[in-house]
Amino acid sequence: MDIRPLVSFGRTVHEQATAHREAEDASGREDVPWHALEREAALERLESSRDGLDADDAARRLDEEGPNELADEDGVSTLSLLVSQFTGPLILLLFFAAGLSLVVGLLPGRDPGYTDAALILLILLGNGLFGFVQNYRAEQALAALREMATPDATVRRDGSIRAVPATEVVPGDVVVLEAGDAVPADARILTAADCRADESTLTGESAPVDKAADSVEADAALADRRSVLHAGTTVVRGRAEAVVVATAMDTELGAIADQLGQARQRETPFEIEVDRLGRRIGVGIVALILLIAAVQLFLTATDPVVVLLVAVTLAVAAVPEGLPAVVTLTLALGSRTLMERNALVRNLAVVESLGAVDYIVTDKTGTLTENRMTVTRAWLPDDRTVELDGGSDSTAAASGDGDATPDAGAVSDPDPALAALLSCGARCNDTKELDDGAHRGDPTEVALVNAAADAGLDGSRDPDDRLREVPFTSERKRMSVVVDAFDAPGDGPVALVKGAPEEIVARCDRVLVDGEIESFDDERRERVEATVTAFADDALRVLGFAYAPEADPDADDETLESGLVFLGLQGMTDPAREGVAEAVADCRDAGVQVTMATGDTPRTARAIAREVGIDADSVVTGTEVAAMDDEELGQVVEETNVFARVAPEHKVRILRALQDAGYTVAMTGDGVNDAPALGNADVGIAMGDRGTQVAQGASDVVLRDDNFVTIRDAIAEGRGIFDNIRKFVNYLLSANAGEVFVVFLGTLLGAALFPAVFASESALVITPVALLWLNLVTDGFPALALGADPKSNDVMRRPPRPRDEGVLDRRTVASILGIGVALTGAGLGVFFYALSRSGDLVVAQTVLFTFLVTAELVRTQSVRLRYRLSPLSNPWLLGAVGLSLALHLVLLYTPAADLFGVVPLGLTEWGWVAGAFVPFLAANLCLVWLNDRLFDS
Repeated sequence: MDIRPLVSFGRTVHEQATAHREAEDASGREDVPWHALEREAALERLESSRDGLDADDAARRLDEEGPNELADEDGVSTLSLLVSQFTGPLILLLFFAAGLSLVVGLLPGRDPGYTDAALILLILLGNGLFGFVQNYRAEQALAALREMATPDATVRRDGSIRAVPATEVVPGDVVVLEAGDAVPADARILTAADCRADESTLTGESAPVDKAADSVEADAALADRRSVLHAGTTVVRGRAEAVVVATAMDTELGAIADQLGQARQRETPFEIEVDRLGRRIGVGIVALILLIAAVQLFLTATDPVVVLLVAVTLAVAAVPEGLPAVVTLTLALGSRTLMERNALVRNLAVVESLGAVDYIVTDKTGTLTENRMTVTRAWLPDDRTVELDGGSDSTAAASGDGDATPDAGAVSDPDPALAALLSCGARCNDTKELDDGAHRGDPTEVALVNAAADAGLDGSRDPDDRLREVPFTSERKRMSVVVDAFDAPGDGPVALVKGAPEEIVARCDRVLVDGEIESFDDERRERVEATVTAFADDALRVLGFAYAPEADPDADDETLESGLVFLGLQGMTDPAREGVAEAVADCRDAGVQVTMATGDTPRTARAIAREVGIDADSVVTGTEVAAMDDEELGQVVEETNVFARVAPEHKVRILRALQDAGYTVAMTGDGVNDAPALGNADVGIAMGDRGTQVAQGASDVVLRDDNFVTIRDAIAEGRGIFDNIRKFVNYLLSANAGEVFVVFLGTLLGAALFPAVFASESALVITPVALLWLNLVTDGFPALALGADPKSNDVMRRPPRPRDEGVLDRRTVASILGIGVALTGAGLGVFFYALSRSGDLVVAQTVLFTFLVTAELVRTQSVRLRYRLSPLSNPWLLGAVGLSLALHLVLLYTPAADLFGVVPLGLTEWGWVAGAFVPFLAANLCLVWLNDRLFDS
């Protein structure tokens, strides 16, 4: 079985994306700067109107344009997946051995080796089916993850508003959007009322973006195209109507998906190593067969038939038939373990690659943070700062110099000044309360409502209580409502105002201090300004709050929002996810560097980085990255852990710089803007809950709980898996090396020491089918069980292994060769001793066969000594050893012995086998001791 097809589940959408774009080239629509066109010009170009399309025109356009959905990935067909299990170099070599067994029958006086060939082919079939099942399950799990209900979109059709499946939206449709609606396609805004959109999945910006119908400059950056709503984003406030200008792969979201097709397709280090290992074994076996054949034909004048038999035997002895099955099972077990911990592995081979990761390049929003704005700090005009825990049961107040005091009291019983501040934020608010008690709307306003609710105040908004509203706009930078009453000095009606601190302070002439309204003098204004700066330095978004008693609901906006009483400030942030700081520390202890690459400002990036334990002494912006050449960037990426204001192409450059420096890099993210970097990373890790379809399609691993902590567990799991792979590769190859030496030297020594016995055409030290049984059954079960070994205690206290260090490091090679020599010496010794004492070749072959079986079963424990694992720590291994020994006894003492050319052994013969164990065990212990001194010092 070839390991490489384990990951070929259709990684790129490039071909379908290109086809869509070529179709659009003919219309010329893809180059139109829709954000710069006036509304009527956009409608005219799309041959639409403010009333939208009629049903017939929409149906025609749907037929021409195709459904509004991203081009899906092309999965590997079931037949291709099955065939791929039988194309590896080791498997092809065994097919060759089976063919040789049949070709022998063409020679004069010889019968075809039907039994040998049938057994080889049967085991190959079972091994291939096993690998196919594991890969098929992985592909089906991915399909299940991506299966989702088709959302609806609200459009104007035939002059009326109706809901249609989002996949049926076409260019020219006029979509109607309100707070909470997902934007189904790229659309030019026609009308907007206090509209704001969350574009964090597209641009990485945490804060919602104001949207309006006015055109912007043609060269405006994506994040500044305020006149366009983009597919994959969400309206969080207000409402808008917009004409669809692009769907499916022609949207900005689709353009990023298209970039994935240009991502460098990288084999994982493990895939490269396994492929190289298989080829080396194959080349070595062919070379060895040719060498032995030449020696036998030209130096010993051996019959050509015997040469062919020895060739078949060597091929069977040298090929670790169980290796592909054990690799697949071990990776599948690791994949299942990660699935239980909410990590879906799309790519079996990448499970092991997780253990080799040197760098994790992670986005901030939704990955390190919760992607949920939370009020964390309030400032009151008596110069008190109150720390709010965003949902916990207590606060901590601070004096004017900012030193926190721990006895501030409980949020559930705030003082009147704090209660007035929080209540103002909750009531001057446009969020909507859902049936489950949660709130939907602008994340900033949701945070204000939650802060009031955490303080025991009524966070809900009663529409009937509102006498008037002056909505927020990007030009005004404030919002006002008029209510009947408010729990603060003064009579009703009361105007409640919130907005940018500088706007609110400029409209205040009084301030509420200790329940009394006092003059808002210059000294107090300076304190407010200093506090706003301090909050901003901690990456907090700051809003100011005020009220006006005895307000006139019919007054003009300017009068209503003048002569205000200042209530204080609230600072909010997108907080770090719980457990992230500990996970980052664990990664650092394991030698894995965590680097943040975010679209947020340097100030915000630095604050979050410090909160989660990432070194933020140096912050480099995307603009600076773009100005660097590759050599300069290669130096910067190893010295910098925080990159801010980065675009998708900057993330890809950062990744490539690390990879070109020889590091194995994982990329984590959830947004569309993360997808190109996810596709280029050695290990792409997407978020399953908040993550977009594009990000998940570009990734190797999907975290279903969106928890960065799971990455730490995945790295530990990957390292444990690599240890297990190294164990069973050591185990299998040392056994196979011994078997090859036994066949090679045994044939030559047998002809020299016992010429009469080995003159027969069928004289071999061990038969091919016996070796096949040995490799697939007695080796196979224990090797499979080694794949389930527990992780060693120090797995997360080691540095990552070098990128160029494969499974076969120097210690493993020394162990393989040393054990192979020990197995050969003890095995041939007992073989020739048994032959000399019994005079029966079959008895000697059976003694050698039994010694190899029992010696290799004991060998399972010696390969584990390097990892300091207790013999009882893996019950599966104990069971596998017992099962293999039982199967061997069944083979010896049942009619099956005739099929394999062996005979039952008596006590005398068992005594010979036991005697051979003394030098073999001594050699094992000496080799472990010697390797510890040479390679672990």
